[in-house]
Amino acid sequence: MSASISPGRVSTGVAGLDEMLKGGFPQGHVVLVLGPPGAGKTCLGLQFLNEGLSHDERAIYLSLEEEVAALEATARQFSWPIEDARRKNKLKMVMLDPQHANNAMKRIMSELPRELEEWKPKRIVVDSVSLLSLLAENDAERREVVFNLAAACRKCGATTIFIGEADPIHPQASRDGLAEYVADGVVLLGYEEDPDRHGVRLAMRVVKMRRTSHMRSRQPYVIGPRGMDVDAKAVDLGSL
Repeated sequence: MSASISPGRVSTGVAGLDEMLKGGFPQGHVVLVLGPPGAGKTCLGLQFLNEGLSHDERAIYLSLEEEVAALEATARQFSWPIEDARRKNKLKMVMLDPQHANNAMKRIMSELPRELEEWKPKRIVVDSVSLLSLLAENDAERREVVFNLAAACRKCGATTIFIGEADPIHPQASRDGLAEYVADGVVLLGYEEDPDRHGVRLAMRVVKMRRTSHMRSRQPYVIGPRGMDVDAKAVDLGSL
């Protein structure tokens, strides 16, 4: 269940994360959700969209990795009715094939901005901006496509999540080293061995969020039957 939201804020769908953010994402922000594989980035993206769909908002999920059937299966695992939202034309799932880079880049640079402006979604998830960067032929094109996509999302008034893969050597940075500078905010997901429980513990940190105050501590989270759940009141877990 999400927390009560302050004016100008957009609930993430995760009450503990809303608490860390003092009320949710600032409306219209582009937020990078960064982390290693298996940390729950796609889960958070779907949970964010589901929160908006529950309030009859329009949403778009732009995927360069998972097929629609796989995303629907993930949502069913948490009882999020994204299939019903698609039937009611509240949710669009836009699939881009990285194997056809030229077509994907054309869609992103020319067709998608017009589609966003016409459809005016309230929430957008891009999964993943790291793979999107790999479609570019050089650094200049990489910067252009990421900046243009972020600008199109802001122009249509949506609050947006860019999902990004963390650099395995520098886990607090993205693989492309670009997305965190384009984004208005960065939420870092991570995990480490927990010697006390002989397993892995998950924790998140809000690295930056422009034009708002926020908690900077590392807070534990779990992924359960209802999705991601963050304990914003736990003691700072320290470094990950």
